[in-house]
Amino acid sequence: MASDTIALDVYNFLKRFPPFDLMEEQELLNIASGVRMKYVAAQEAILRKGDEPLDYFFVVHKGSILITENQDGEDVLIDQCDEGDIFGVRASIAQDEYIADAVAEEESLLYTIPMAQFNEVMAANPRVALFLAAGFASGLSILKSDQDDNVINVRRLLNQKDHFTSQPLEIDTLQIDSQKKIIDCSPQHTVREAAKIMSIFNVGSILITNEQKHPLGIITDSDFRRKVVAAEEIIKDKLVTSIMSSPVKTIRPELSVAEVMLKMISSRVTHLVVTEDGTPSSPALGVASQRDVLIAQGNNPSVLLKQIIKAKEVSQLARIRTQAESLVESYLHQEVGVPFISNIITEINDVLIQKANTFAIEKLKEQGLELPKLKYCWISLGSEGRREQLLRTDQDNALIYEDPSESEAAYAKSYFLKMSREITNTLLEVGFVKCPADMMASNPKWCQPISQWKKYFQDWIRQPDPQSVMHTTIFFDFRPIIGEETLAHELKEFIFQEIDKNELFLSLLAKNALQNPPPLSFFRSFIVEKGGTHKNEFDIKARAMMPLADAARVLAYSFKIKSYGSTFERFEEIARLDKNLTSICEAAAMAYEILLRQRAIYGLKNKNSGRYINPEHFNKLERQTIRSTFKTIDKIHQILEVRYRLNFIR
Repeated sequence: MASDTIALDVYNFLKRFPPFDLMEEQELLNIASGVRMKYVAAQEAILRKGDEPLDYFFVVHKGSILITENQDGEDVLIDQCDEGDIFGVRASIAQDEYIADAVAEEESLLYTIPMAQFNEVMAANPRVALFLAAGFASGLSILKSDQDDNVINVRRLLNQKDHFTSQPLEIDTLQIDSQKKIIDCSPQHTVREAAKIMSIFNVGSILITNEQKHPLGIITDSDFRRKVVAAEEIIKDKLVTSIMSSPVKTIRPELSVAEVMLKMISSRVTHLVVTEDGTPSSPALGVASQRDVLIAQGNNPSVLLKQIIKAKEVSQLARIRTQAESLVESYLHQEVGVPFISNIITEINDVLIQKANTFAIEKLKEQGLELPKLKYCWISLGSEGRREQLLRTDQDNALIYEDPSESEAAYAKSYFLKMSREITNTLLEVGFVKCPADMMASNPKWCQPISQWKKYFQDWIRQPDPQSVMHTTIFFDFRPIIGEETLAHELKEFIFQEIDKNELFLSLLAKNALQNPPPLSFFRSFIVEKGGTHKNEFDIKARAMMPLADAARVLAYSFKIKSYGSTFERFEEIARLDKNLTSICEAAAMAYEILLRQRAIYGLKNKNSGRYINPEHFNKLERQTIRSTFKTIDKIHQILEVRYRLNFIR
């Protein structure tokens, strides 16, 4: 038992992290009094998959613990636990074997939390139980509160009320393939026969079903070890009913991970049977196991973000970004709101770019080049600048740095350009292709001190020829990603000031936004490309999305909106600022969300950017829904024409 002084130290440490921060003072003091310290050496195994559960779980006090799971013969990193993370809790709660390995990456100090006292808290404090059921991270570790601003903003991400209606893991759905043949047997099969079936199909459990495929019981690998291998009598020739767990715990299809985990915890089981109506009195569709949860959650945002932070090679970043697209596909299939998805993927992209920046600085340092003592800011442009890049498309980025002294200028220019090229090359390896127009920070023109950036924008605004307007449609959507955001804020304020001095500019920008009319022909068919590679395909980006994005940009700068928001966020903000525009802007935000969703769906389906779609592939509902957005485009264009008096501009 810990002494009073040690217990108080443990209490003060634990109360900083969830779920301990959800406990009452006396609850946490009781737990702290039973905590013991455990030292582990680097590479020491703490838990192994298949081990029987301990009567305690772990909290990382200092160090780093890797959680891995062998998938197809390869150890896959599921999670990485550092200060404040907890792991090993699922198996101890369910009293079942561990489903992954936990190995110390470095020398570490761990707290062991006794399950007996923790179970008492869960029984009395439903918030703690719900937190565990929400399945943070891998189901083995629990996400800590943000303590290091240089690491990861997962906690902020999960609590972002303005953009998210629910936490990511509350909407992640376990996908059970109901078309896949269920591995089952009848009550008349013997234990030996059931074991042989499991071996043939290489599965960890087998259902016992009746003639109607209603689940009667289940046998798992664990059952064989505890009830067959360890049994003194020979029972292999007895019927499966002698060792099966019955009645089975059932769930309905497409439950969230949180709901599945809550059911597992409350039922003290590691397998749930998915049935048509969620009861044992309907046909079985599949089995959800703790391993399914592990794999499902290994693809969740918090885990992907932590993996990016810990990545040591570019190849790891590419694999993680591919996983992120699987996440997008899953969310789209579940019909999760596009604003939610775009914020999740934006966070992943941003952390990935930040990691690329770290790689670049480290590589240049190895070459003897030190980062100049100047503020700098990497900005994303275009769709990534608007937080809308759900799929990996081409790069649009730039770099701003503080005006150097005359003696610093040459080195600063050389260094920042080399750094930018390293970052863009990393992004290229990750799957973000080069911008065809070379609007990237690796181009010396777009890697400049802030005074030059101000001159660029000043020239574009004061002399708005077609080339200048084209530049503003891209660069006005900038968003700071790395470095000193104050440089980006300063540049945006400068743009507002220049627009105030040149009233005609916004009208010309609005006129440019009307270049793409609503994309329906006289006969109400989609306007498609007339020739080339994409003949007879509909350009959803140029003909439907950009007219809305262009309109939102004009209005955002007209209203001096300082935030770096998406197109739908811009429309929502304008709707709040001007009641006369509320209705049309709310409709425009919804229309843009519909179009972005459709583009992502078809891009994932065809493994491309989703820009060009054959209208023949739309079903009736999709066709009607997309057509309805064209009416909104038309109304927004009418608003711009009147507001900026475009009939008087040639």
